[in-house]
Amino acid sequence: MNEITQILNCINNNFLTYILIVMLLGCAIWFSFKTHFVQFRYVKEMIRLLGDSTAKINGHEKHISSFEAFAISLASRVGTGNLAGVALAITVGGPGAIFWMWVIALLGASSAFVESTLAQLFKIRSKHSYIGGPAYYMEKGLKKRWMGITFAVLITVTFGFAFNSVQSNTMSAALHNAFHIDPLYSGIAISLLTLAIIFGGVHSIARVSSVIVPVMAIGYIILALFIIITNIYRLPEVIELIIGNAFGWHQALGGGIGAALMQGIKRGLFSNEAGMGSAPNAAATAHVTHPVKQGLIQALGVFTDTLLICSCTAFIILFSNLYGNNDMDGIELTQAALNSEVGSIGTIYVAVAILFFAYSSILGNYYYGEANIRFITKKQWTVNLYRILVGGMVLLGSLASLETVWSLADITMALMAICNLIAILLLGKYAFRLLDNYMEQKRNGIKSPSFYKEQMKDIEQDIECW
Repeated sequence: MNEITQILNCINNNFLTYILIVMLLGCAIWFSFKTHFVQFRYVKEMIRLLGDSTAKINGHEKHISSFEAFAISLASRVGTGNLAGVALAITVGGPGAIFWMWVIALLGASSAFVESTLAQLFKIRSKHSYIGGPAYYMEKGLKKRWMGITFAVLITVTFGFAFNSVQSNTMSAALHNAFHIDPLYSGIAISLLTLAIIFGGVHSIARVSSVIVPVMAIGYIILALFIIITNIYRLPEVIELIIGNAFGWHQALGGGIGAALMQGIKRGLFSNEAGMGSAPNAAATAHVTHPVKQGLIQALGVFTDTLLICSCTAFIILFSNLYGNNDMDGIELTQAALNSEVGSIGTIYVAVAILFFAYSSILGNYYYGEANIRFITKKQWTVNLYRILVGGMVLLGSLASLETVWSLADITMALMAICNLIAILLLGKYAFRLLDNYMEQKRNGIKSPSFYKEQMKDIEQDIECW
């Protein structure tokens, strides 16, 4: 088993990771220029759209609202990586890694806009709502079903099984460390609770996520703001530390800039998932009058994940002055940093926060697998089998050592992201046209622009829901 893990780590670290980073960063820069930096120009519009709930009864259909779709995608984005991943980036790359994490979020939001807009454009109707994502726009937009099936298999293995095992492992470990609960008992409880929600379908997941995500995000942000306010006199010092370590001459001489740049980009990209093809599966479920609306909302999700929640963890750690302690990394460093600021309750708070972060991720990850299984086959028994297997993997993850599973997941995630990036590069022209259409309507005084497939005669036959 150790030999297998070493091989997987070698493949991931020495080949796929670097290819993926170059492609993700390149696409983020390209889309930023092609959309004239949509992620900066329309922040106000993003926030306005998020507040407009479009959930309504349409005949016998109860549609998913923009906010609920946003919550599902954010539930998957916001996970233990926001607590442990940021700590690891600082440990390996130094405080300067946070600056590059911010940069990649600002650029990557354009990729999130493009992929989610395409997911809306090429979505299809399911029994009770809409369904879509990269597999669907690969089939309809590129006319390559084989590519869609390949992506569907990769994302189901990565998110539905491997990532959910990692999340449940983190939850059971946190419960054991904070409350001495046996991992077997916590694993059974997490598994049963997961099955109860996912058997309710996407509407059930949307309702739970729309409650859990705001609670966990706001709670964590409030704690971080409290720590920042109590250390407000040190804020300029910490910001200078972040920027100085990102560009300082000491770091340049020692190769530290390279480490900070690499860690910041890696953790930023893998945290907010912009361009990786996961969030579009949730974006496609929303009922909106124009595809661009959900594209803008999903771009906002990148900012929420990295600029807000990841930054909260970074400031907590840097205020504590523990980031140079080589004996701690990951979640241990975050817990120790909180303890130094708020006392021993910090360990318990982190355990509770992880429960919310990780459980919401399990629900979001599960849905990505379901959407893609439905792409491969319409038979309901396959979805039910998948639900049972997810419950089993959640239980297994609570008990097992997951180094090999985590290494395998990194590889499948890289492959699925590369597959998605190729697709959105080829299809991006449609997202650009939709953005121009949306903004033209806004300039003509239309507050809520609408789109109809007749406006794209060249691909009208491939658009089902507009």
